[in-house]
Amino acid sequence: MENRFNNQLVEDYEREPVPQHKRKGWIKLSIVWIGGIVALSATALGGALGAGMAMGDALIATFIGCFILAVLSALCCTVGAKTGLSTPFVSMFALGRYGSFAVSAIVAISLFGWFGVQLDLFGSSLQSILFDVFGWNVNQKLLVILGGVLMTTTAFIGYKAIEKLSLFAVPLLAALLIASLIKVMNGRDLSEVTAAPLTSDPLSVGVAISLIIGSLAVGAIIGPDISRYAKSVKDAVISSFVGFFVGFSIVLIIAALLAKATTQVDIVEIMLGLGWGTGALLILILAQWTTNDNNLYSSALGFSVIFQSVPKYILTIVAGVIGTGMAVGGIYENFIPFLIFLSALIPPIGGIYVVDYLMNKKKYSFENLADNVPVNWGSAAVWMMAALVAFMTAPAPNGFGLFTFTGASGFDAFLAACVFQFIFNKFLQGAPAVVALSNQRGSIK
Repeated sequence: MENRFNNQLVEDYEREPVPQHKRKGWIKLSIVWIGGIVALSATALGGALGAGMAMGDALIATFIGCFILAVLSALCCTVGAKTGLSTPFVSMFALGRYGSFAVSAIVAISLFGWFGVQLDLFGSSLQSILFDVFGWNVNQKLLVILGGVLMTTTAFIGYKAIEKLSLFAVPLLAALLIASLIKVMNGRDLSEVTAAPLTSDPLSVGVAISLIIGSLAVGAIIGPDISRYAKSVKDAVISSFVGFFVGFSIVLIIAALLAKATTQVDIVEIMLGLGWGTGALLILILAQWTTNDNNLYSSALGFSVIFQSVPKYILTIVAGVIGTGMAVGGIYENFIPFLIFLSALIPPIGGIYVVDYLMNKKKYSFENLADNVPVNWGSAAVWMMAALVAFMTAPAPNGFGLFTFTGASGFDAFLAACVFQFIFNKFLQGAPAVVALSNQRGSIK
């Protein structure tokens, strides 16, 4: 009985389609998305918009950037909802079995790494708040370990725990942000606040849109990890727009208004300045928890494709322990450039599987995975070419900065992958040389 209970607790369908009776409607999916989106980085971005732009321009950039993210997420989430499979398994249809292993490794290591980076930020920020509010001088490494345990716990259980945490945290986070805005605006005219002078270097609308898209492009690309739990494609699409367009827009706008009203960018500092020490503590813990457990969760889904004989919950625990240990040791200070490099390789994956799905819907069924080629070399070439576009459009030191397109290198790579994959599927996929190369099973060990 106990073993059956444990299996039910951690069952997450990481290597098979999510059963239809376990699927969720758009409301719960939207809350999960918002929980993953609301983080200190999101409020800091909104604060930067408020500090560097006129409010009208900030609104334009916010709505355009968030709309593009919502469309990007909706396209990717459609494939997840239709197949019921995670991002690494979805990529297997377009890239082949071994091609998906490469996807799994890049997604898993990248998100696992960002888990540690965010955890390190969590520990240092929480240490400052506890000292400022309560006068407690708590060792930062202990706080990192505490955060690692909390975030690993929900990721360990899987989607059901992430959903329940989000259902609790999102309304509370929303209330704290709105209450802060009301308190800051009390007795002040809105036009006076929006007309406040800039307090940082000016941002153009184009640059701001690029920053918004770039901040969550990877999250949109790995959308199938969440949307595989959608009851229908409609639920997946609606939740993408509620999460990325409505939810993210509101967070950015509130943070921008707070920045203009207080001349502060950091939401935690703003709450401390308002005398809401407990509020600052809650928003830090919940915002980082609901975001970072998603990083570890998707990382474990990627590792599950590579290590298929190991249960996902064990992989999650191992990843959480290692990630927490690396954060305690401060190793991530030298690891961030590598993580940025890996993150540039993820957006093209979305363009590849979205276009391939739209052009070959019938093959996107779990039953067809067994007949997949080892490597689809054409799609693999598309991946490399699109990733190269990302590095060519990314400014130094993370890229070559040879030219600009949309201003968001990850989005550039997604669009390039869409174009290249369409050309490959339309004109080259049936070429004898490509077919022969993709079917060379004996050459891949």
